[in-house]
Amino acid sequence: MTTSMSRRHLLVTSGAAAAALATTGLPSPAAAAPVRPGGTDVVLAWNRELLAIVRTAGPQPATVHPTRSFALLHAAIHDAVVATTGAGRPYLFTVDVPGHAAPEAAAAQAAHDMLAALYPARAAALADLLAGQLAAVTPPAARAAGVRAGQLVARLLLGLRTGDGSGATPPVLPPGTAPGQYRPTPPAFAPAAFTHWAAVTPFVLDRADRFRPGPYPALSSARYAKALNEVAATGRDTSTTRTADETVRARFWAAPIWNYWNEIAQSAVAGSRGNLLVAARVFARLNLAFADAVIAFYEAKYHYRIWRPVTAIRLAGEDGNPATGGVPDWSSLATTPADPAYPGAHSVVSQAGALVLRQEYGPRWPVEVRSEALPGVVRRFPSFQDAADEAGLSRIASGVHTRLDHDAGRQLGHDVAAFVLRS
Repeated sequence: MTTSMSRRHLLVTSGAAAAALATTGLPSPAAAAPVRPGGTDVVLAWNRELLAIVRTAGPQPATVHPTRSFALLHAAIHDAVVATTGAGRPYLFTVDVPGHAAPEAAAAQAAHDMLAALYPARAAALADLLAGQLAAVTPPAARAAGVRAGQLVARLLLGLRTGDGSGATPPVLPPGTAPGQYRPTPPAFAPAAFTHWAAVTPFVLDRADRFRPGPYPALSSARYAKALNEVAATGRDTSTTRTADETVRARFWAAPIWNYWNEIAQSAVAGSRGNLLVAARVFARLNLAFADAVIAFYEAKYHYRIWRPVTAIRLAGEDGNPATGGVPDWSSLATTPADPAYPGAHSVVSQAGALVLRQEYGPRWPVEVRSEALPGVVRRFPSFQDAADEAGLSRIASGVHTRLDHDAGRQLGHDVAAFVLRS
C-alpha cells in the first residue's frame, strides 16, 4: 500500500515558486497569458513520439511499465500549460510564471525534457522535434519564458517521482501449487512480470488498493464453472464455436491496450475544436488514469494470484467443481501474459479510457480504431464505451481471461478513472 504524490500533497506557489523560478532565470511571476486557439499539434506530436518509442525494441526498460512514461509526459505538458495560461488546475503542483510566457513553448519544452530524461538514447530525435516546434513560437521573449517554465515543470515532476518504486527489482513470485493459484503458463512458462508494480507510488490515487475488486468466486461455484466453460469453448486455439469476427477481435486488440487508447484520444482531440489546454487536459487525465489503473490492477492481481484459463482448464479435474472438466492439451488462441488473471488488464484500461474520453466528448462520439497487431484492419464504433467493451471481451475470445476477470476489470477501471476525474 502506497501514498500518492498528487497535487494535494505538493504545491509550488507564490514564494516557493518564486525561489524556484529564480534558480532557472525566469522573471518574477505575473498574470498568466490567455488561452489561445489551436496548439493541439504540440501535444499530439509528443504523444506520437512516445508511442513510437515504446513500440521500438530497446528504449523501454523491461521492468518499468510504459504507462508511467505516458503519465509523466502528459502531466508535465498539462502543468506547463496551466502554469502559463492560468486556466485549469494542475495535477501535481502549481508554478507561477511570467505573464508573457508562451504556453506552446512551455508545453514543448516540458515534453522534451521529460522524454529526454526517460529515454536519453533518443536525444537527437527529441531535440529535432523540439526545435521545430519552438521555431513556430513568437515573439522570442515569450518563447524564451515558456521554455524556462517548461524546464522548471519537468524538473520538478522528475524530482517528485524519484524513488517512486518503479526502479525496484521485481521479486520472484513462487509458483502456486493449490487449485486456483497462479503458476507460469505455456509456451514459455516465463516468471510472473511486474511483481513490484503494486508498490509503485500512484500519481493520483491515495493508495493502490483503494478500489481492489472483491474476492474471486469459489472454484466450486456455478458462476466459476460458467465463466471457465465459456472461455474453454470460445478461447481455444482450435475452437469451432468462436466466430470469424470474434477471431478478428481477439487478434485486433492483442497489442498493448494503452497504445490503442492514446491513438483513440489522438483522433478525438484532432477531430474536435479544442485548444492546447483541452488537449493537455484530456491526455493528462487519460494517462494519469492509466498509470494508476495499472498500479491498481497489479495490486489486485498479486493479492489474489488467480490462475489463468490455460492452467484452470488443463487442471479442471482438480478444482472440485463437477461442472468443469479437465482438458490436458487445451491451448489458448493468444499467448497468455505472464501475470495472474484477475482482474483483466484490457478491461481495466479500456474502461478507464472510455470514461475519461466520454467525460470530455460525450457518450456518442464515433470511434475509429486501427491495430498495430493486425495492420490494415479498421474497426468502427458508435461510442467510446462500445470500443472498450469489445476490447475487454476480446480477451475471452483470445483464451487468456474469463468473464469474471473482465467484469472485475471493468469496474476497477471505472472507479480509478472516476477518482482521477474528480481529483
